[in-house]
Amino acid sequence: MVKILKRGSEAYDAALKALSRRGEADLARVEPDVRRIIDAVRTRGDEAIREFAERFEGRRPETLVLGADALRERAKACDARTRALLEGAALRIRDYHVHQIDKGFSYERDGVELGMRVRPVASAGVYAPGGKARYPSTVLMTAIPAAVAGVKRIVLATPSPTPELYAAAEIAGVTEIVDAGGAQAIAALAYGTESVRPVDKIVGPGNIFVACAKKLVYGHVSIDSIAGPSEILVIADEGADASVVAADLLSQAEHDEDAYPLLITIDETKAKEVAEELERQVVRLKRNEIARTSLERHAHIFIAGDRDEAARVANELAPEHLALAVTDPAGMLDQIDAVGAAFLGDHTPEAAGDYAAGPSHVLPTGGAARFSSPLGVYDFITRTSVIRYSAEAIRQQADLLEGLAELEGLEAHALAVRARRTLQER
Repeated sequence: MVKILKRGSEAYDAALKALSRRGEADLARVEPDVRRIIDAVRTRGDEAIREFAERFEGRRPETLVLGADALRERAKACDARTRALLEGAALRIRDYHVHQIDKGFSYERDGVELGMRVRPVASAGVYAPGGKARYPSTVLMTAIPAAVAGVKRIVLATPSPTPELYAAAEIAGVTEIVDAGGAQAIAALAYGTESVRPVDKIVGPGNIFVACAKKLVYGHVSIDSIAGPSEILVIADEGADASVVAADLLSQAEHDEDAYPLLITIDETKAKEVAEELERQVVRLKRNEIARTSLERHAHIFIAGDRDEAARVANELAPEHLALAVTDPAGMLDQIDAVGAAFLGDHTPEAAGDYAAGPSHVLPTGGAARFSSPLGVYDFITRTSVIRYSAEAIRQQADLLEGLAELEGLEAHALAVRARRTLQER
């Protein structure tokens, strides 16, 4: 069921090459349909959203938008134990993200005051999937960073919200809920309808239709990323427990059939032990068919031979989740530059990051960790450069500024500087 590949073989190199392209989602395949959905929502608004809900979900929602008061009322249906779990997670998520607050800076040099002003975006849309599973944790992981950033209007879009989603939304600081999913929800958040007011930024994971819609609306609004299937890369040495490693791999495999459970080990015996454990454990899962399909499609066990090769492969793959089941995990992490979230040591399950450790579980996938970061407070702010010259400062820099303007052939730029010098000489 799981492919075991040894360093030096053609299959090893071919598998790595193929996996390095896993982020090339086939958005072109769904783009025509997504464009039609977006155009329909832009032109026909609420009615188009209801029609798509009827076509794709077999329902026709009458009320598309719920305000804060209605949200709080529906959240009361959430049972006390579930609410306590959500509040416990929210406390840790909020505590982590408070450390990301950026207050900007200012300083003075040679009569020039310089700085950076930081402000939250006015509104943000957070998307939570509603397909094979419901994710109240995603509501917490997207809305809490926005609330910590100071965003005043936080709109959750999710189809057929449940009591636990309402409760998560209330706890996280969501101000409105849009009862819609898929590309039509993204279109509504971006362009607005009769009921839905548009937002400035859209964040959160979703299927290929959601990813494509986010790509198409980018530029009209900002987005966090174009997310693909979930993935985990475990690096395990000879001291790792095979049953724990297998459980970590399955924690991603059960997400959906396209998830990537990947293992690098420096011990051939460990590779075989983990493969056997995967066979034993997968049959016990309620979502075993999904997990098994993921294993059959995408699971690979690479026998790297040494730590340096393991680190090289990890950097090449730039995984969303990296679990280091090795001696001196912190030392190994120093060898790896590109990763969304790193889980160090035998007692740190990836599931902790999914739920309550603190950092947002919205992470770069498909190798995008090479150039992007986890969702955070910084995703919900704008930065403004602030510049103020004194009269003496513009005199001192006039020759520099005019010289550079003349170098580029921009006469009016030079004139704008010269006019100020002339003003002072009057």
